[in-house]
Amino acid sequence: MSNDTPSSLTTTVNTSSTTVRDYLSCIQIVMVNTTLPANIGSAARAMHTMGLSRLTVVDPKLPIDETSISHAAGGGELLLSAIIAPTLEDAIANCQLVFAASSRSRHLPRPVVTPTQAAKIMLDFIDKQSTINGQDGINTVPNIAILFGREDRGLTNEELAYADYHIQIDANPAYPVLNVASAVQVIASFIYAYTQTHTQSDSEVNNKISKAADNLEIAEYPVLNTYLRQQWDEPAITQQQLQQLTERTTALMVQHKLADSENLKSLPSRLSRLGSRLQLDQKEYQLLSALIAKLAKD
Repeated sequence: MSNDTPSSLTTTVNTSSTTVRDYLSCIQIVMVNTTLPANIGSAARAMHTMGLSRLTVVDPKLPIDETSISHAAGGGELLLSAIIAPTLEDAIANCQLVFAASSRSRHLPRPVVTPTQAAKIMLDFIDKQSTINGQDGINTVPNIAILFGREDRGLTNEELAYADYHIQIDANPAYPVLNVASAVQVIASFIYAYTQTHTQSDSEVNNKISKAADNLEIAEYPVLNTYLRQQWDEPAITQQQLQQLTERTTALMVQHKLADSENLKSLPSRLSRLGSRLQLDQKEYQLLSALIAKLAKD
């Protein structure tokens, strides 16, 4: 176990010969404020079964212990390499794309996707982000997080606001609530299955089946339109940069009396959602940062 906060990945993904393992190495599971150590172990087992290897635990109620290890079974190594982060902000600071598992809609909803749609978004992002790594000396390896909440109440509205997309699992509408480790297992299994199909580029049958499934699911889940950048020419910004931009924009609006610092209401969440929808890259971030800095001085 590591108590260090996550750092940037040091490996790159070569899209010309990307394997299932390469894709999955770009994805981390983030468990927030977990109560039972056994559930952390069960989640590690689920991850290991589906080829995921990066686990981050944010401020757990109790530390990883023997019950975690026993429930992890063959996934014990994931517990040894797991990162213990003090805050969610620290856990996802270097992520460019964030998903959150949520069984219910919220006051300020984000685009809602199925596990299969989420897997497609992830792999498309990895492919596109990887093609521009190394340009202008910048090496931003794709780093994707999937957030899972507490056993009793999931993620808070504030935590869900960090996500670019919310993943909902089809379940009994009378009780659509899964144990956190079960949710990890279900979502991870869809990601693994889609990744296998994605890497088998010579199989036209698989591609047609995948596209047909995507079209069907999109028709069945018209919650919010999902817009994807077709091609990146610069690396995407990180979650930390998005939050910095949100905070600086909020401060600028307060400075110019466009907002009340004592009554911001949902302004920060709306600005954060706007940033997610824009899918800013590094150059765009620099332009907006310079503009905000100039306006703040005037």
